[in-house]
Amino acid sequence: MSNTSVLDRFAALDSAAVSDALDRLGLASGVGGIRPVWGPAAVVGFAVTVGLEPRTQGPAEAHIATTAVETADDQSVIVVDNQGRTDVSCWGGILSLGAARRGVRGVVADGVCRDVAEARELGFPVFSRGSIPTTARGRLQQCSTGEPVTVAGLTVKQGDVVVADETGLVVVPRGRAEQVAEIATIILARERAIADEVRAGTPVSQAMHDARLAGAMEPVR
Repeated sequence: MSNTSVLDRFAALDSAAVSDALDRLGLASGVGGIRPVWGPAAVVGFAVTVGLEPRTQGPAEAHIATTAVETADDQSVIVVDNQGRTDVSCWGGILSLGAARRGVRGVVADGVCRDVAEARELGFPVFSRGSIPTTARGRLQQCSTGEPVTVAGLTVKQGDVVVADETGLVVVPRGRAEQVAEIATIILARERAIADEVRAGTPVSQAMHDARLAGAMEPVR
């Protein structure tokens, strides 16, 4: 399956359905607390990873995340590991502008961001733990790009499938993407069928019972 087809399949899903599929396979089922900062948003893309650390003494280097922005493309979601820090921004308006110009689908940061209005004006999805005006300059430095990072306890590798929406964040190992998408599609179809029954008047206790929700993963017809 092509990269575009993989992303198209996940774009038709949501984080809850993907989480349920990951659960069935014994994989990490996602996290909450990292949310869109300027309005409803959902992103699906292949991870381009950035690791950050506190600034140390030495000559100034390229600004954080600029390497990732310049290597990302229109199938990418940039994933920034700032170890959950909420006292300093790890993503800002010029980074949003640069990423948007390359067609990047969004950014997911385990930390906080700034320049929220600029991201909103660009229509660029930013997911983080919140916002703060405090600059990264003199406080943070980049320690890796393209290497595995950790976001709220989830390991994210370069090229993994990232799904983020208003409910939360899920990360699908690239080698399991087709399998997870297949199971999640079946789960979503089943839940939509249950919702249709409830709308038609079926009691919730009858339509939504555990045996049905945990049933065999038969193909969707």
